[in-house]
Amino acid sequence: MHLSCTTIVRVYLSDLHGKWRTGKLFPCSYAFVGDLQTSVGPDGYRQAGFSYPIHDLHNPMSFLSDNPLVTRTPLVLDWRIQTENCSQAQRNLTAYACQENSECVNQDGGVGGYVCQCLTGYEGNPYLAPGCQDIDECEDPENNPCHSICINYPGSFNCSCPQGYHGDGMQDGSGCSASVPTTSKLMNISIGVSSAVILLVSVAICFQLQKGYQKRKMKKREDKFFKRNGGLLLQQQTNEGTLGKLKLFPARELEKATDHFSESRILGQGGQGTVYKGMLSDGKIVAIKKSKLVNENQLEQFINEVVILSQINHRNVVKLLGCCLETEVPLLVYEFLPNGTLFDLIHNEDSKFPISWKIRLKIAADIAGALAYLHSATSLPIYHRDIKSTNILLDEKYEVKVSDFGISRSVALDQTHLTTLVKGTFGYFDPEYFQSSQFTEKSDVYSFGVVLVELLTGQRPISRTEEERSLVARFLLSMETNRIETILDDRVSQEGRKEEVFNVARLAQGCLNWKGKYRPTMKEVSTELESIRRTTMPTTVEAESQEAKPLMLLDFECT
Repeated sequence: MHLSCTTIVRVYLSDLHGKWRTGKLFPCSYAFVGDLQTSVGPDGYRQAGFSYPIHDLHNPMSFLSDNPLVTRTPLVLDWRIQTENCSQAQRNLTAYACQENSECVNQDGGVGGYVCQCLTGYEGNPYLAPGCQDIDECEDPENNPCHSICINYPGSFNCSCPQGYHGDGMQDGSGCSASVPTTSKLMNISIGVSSAVILLVSVAICFQLQKGYQKRKMKKREDKFFKRNGGLLLQQQTNEGTLGKLKLFPARELEKATDHFSESRILGQGGQGTVYKGMLSDGKIVAIKKSKLVNENQLEQFINEVVILSQINHRNVVKLLGCCLETEVPLLVYEFLPNGTLFDLIHNEDSKFPISWKIRLKIAADIAGALAYLHSATSLPIYHRDIKSTNILLDEKYEVKVSDFGISRSVALDQTHLTTLVKGTFGYFDPEYFQSSQFTEKSDVYSFGVVLVELLTGQRPISRTEEERSLVARFLLSMETNRIETILDDRVSQEGRKEEVFNVARLAQGCLNWKGKYRPTMKEVSTELESIRRTTMPTTVEAESQEAKPLMLLDFECT
């Protein structure tokens, strides 16, 4: 609108029906700006009005006429029909404003209402019958969208090419071009097929080459780990080759067996590594020990354990089923023992298995038998060097299995001791070995004596408070003062015959002698324990004989 500087423009919104409602205007049909004219009415009052009538809005051309009173085109600010949305308006087809080939569009802004617009491919006034009319895109030769053949459809059109030509037929598309002769087409097909075959063959060759490269790379990596994990050293340990006696497990099988060494599969952890529960492809349950990052000391222990266990075949020694050397750290596969360690059985207050005197005596005899076998029945004597209750495992029938041979050593038949750095577990150390660094078979006897005292007393080898004496010191003091009953476990006192319990305590006292030369051998200890066991379930005749003839203990010098 063109206005002078002194012109005042006011905007009035009114209902065509002249209805005002409190606080809200219903419904607004038109809103526009125009020149305000004033005149004097018949009653002498000034009247105001627009310079054009409302009905001129239906004839936009009237605003361009020569009528001097109509010299401005109105500015329409808003336009919508009623306050209903489309879904509401369509329920009343009599009042619904949208005609044929049009669509209803909701108006937003908080007022409501709707407008009509022609569908795509149609034009005209969507408010006046008969509504919007189809646009014949093919009618105008100058603006024909098709390159050749154009067929009009209601609201759309279709382009096609004449016979012998191909393309989409669109002016702004690929148009129409002459078809390739049949011979050329076949040639192109042949070329395409040949190219596809060549491509597939090339991909297959590349895949095989890549696969072969990965295999060579993996083999090279596995060979590297095999050497680093001591595979060559293991083969040199015996003339026959230690590895020939063991199964070599593939890394992938052990990873699958342990769910990629999941924390939920951990059975226990120690200084040498972590033990996982696993299930092999044949369904067998095993224990898999994963060594810590390999250093020279740990590699030596790993090789030593493999060599030692490959030479042992005893029902009370854990069985090594195989190993894996082709991983970053070596893996050992053992038989699975479901009932944990002797330490847990003795000291776990929540244990549901009652460890009676009879069972304690059998466990002691089985451990002693296994150690006697290691010391005197193998081709070369073997010193375990780390006997303790946590290294005594129990199978499903609570049969004993001695384990953890990482620091064990084989010795020559004429060799009486090993001079080594002191290794073992505090509380089970042979004090003579601790002072001299000389480990003998009697050092294993001392450690067994500590385990025997654990079975008798149900107490831990190391006190939880620094002020309290060690278990060995308290036990020896009770023996010297003839007060052994004050330190015994309640089940031992209640179930064991006094004479049997005292004989076992005397045997433990002998094993714990400060000087190794006064300790019995493990073979003597094993024989004595088996003799004591035979008295726990005597027949009537044997019982009378036992009363008349008391059990004769080995005479251990306790100096």
